[in-house]
Amino acid sequence: MKTLSAFVIIVLALVAVGVYLSAFIVRQTEQAIVLQFGEVKDVINEYALTPEGNFINNAGLYWKIPVVQEVLFYDKRILDLDSSPLEVIVAGQKRLVVDAFVRYRITNPLKFYQTVRDERTAKQRLGNVLESSVRSVLGAATFEEVVRDKREDLMRTIRDQVNQEAKTLGVSVVDVRIKRADLPEQNSEAIYKRMQTERQREATEIRSEGRAAANRIEATADRQATVIKAEATKKSEQMRGEGDGERNRIFNEAFGKDPEFFSFYRSMQAYEKGLASDDTRLVISPNTDFFKYFGDPAGKPTTP
Repeated sequence: MKTLSAFVIIVLALVAVGVYLSAFIVRQTEQAIVLQFGEVKDVINEYALTPEGNFINNAGLYWKIPVVQEVLFYDKRILDLDSSPLEVIVAGQKRLVVDAFVRYRITNPLKFYQTVRDERTAKQRLGNVLESSVRSVLGAATFEEVVRDKREDLMRTIRDQVNQEAKTLGVSVVDVRIKRADLPEQNSEAIYKRMQTERQREATEIRSEGRAAANRIEATADRQATVIKAEATKKSEQMRGEGDGERNRIFNEAFGKDPEFFSFYRSMQAYEKGLASDDTRLVISPNTDFFKYFGDPAGKPTTP
């Protein structure tokens, strides 16, 4: 009984090992190739679309012949390849450092296996194709087109060229993008210094133009102020002269009508101005004409 039990256990163990070695699972994100002595026997869950536009999903549990058959798995999702920075000479003999990346998908696992075998080799091949395409496409474009004007069009052209080469590897290129397109560091430093010099020159010119404009405005303002002052002085002198003339005319008319009253009025004005201060001292004879109205309101001279 013990021998029988041991035999059953060994058989069950062998069956379990056989099942373990024979069964394999293909996930939804994978596609598999079954090889028998190096020859392709089956492709499972290959990237394909139904007539309705849906992905064909054959994922699940599968069986193989142990030892005789082996299974290779390939990713069904979108993969990425980030190339190293490239120095490209664009039109006009300008150098650019371009950093690009590729998004691709394995669409034909059989051709992929037959041409590159694994993803590492595929990335090397795609990297070479991407580098060649970037150099050829950007080499025919100008600096402005790469940096600003036609960047999207250039990336589409590169994508189409890389995709055409990638089909021979069983790969479909989804997108190609240029992450960075800059001048080399030494060129960037030289351009920065040239831009700085140019900006300083422009600033100096603007300051000079500003000073010249300020001098013109100041000179114009000074000239206008001088003219305005001269005209104002002329008008004031003219008005003062007219006022003095009018005053003299009125005085003359008043003097002509009543000379005695005019003389009395002028004497009163002289008294007001001459005796205005509290400490006024006049060292003159009291019999002078200046004091003639002090002795007699009519202004007649008094007998000494």
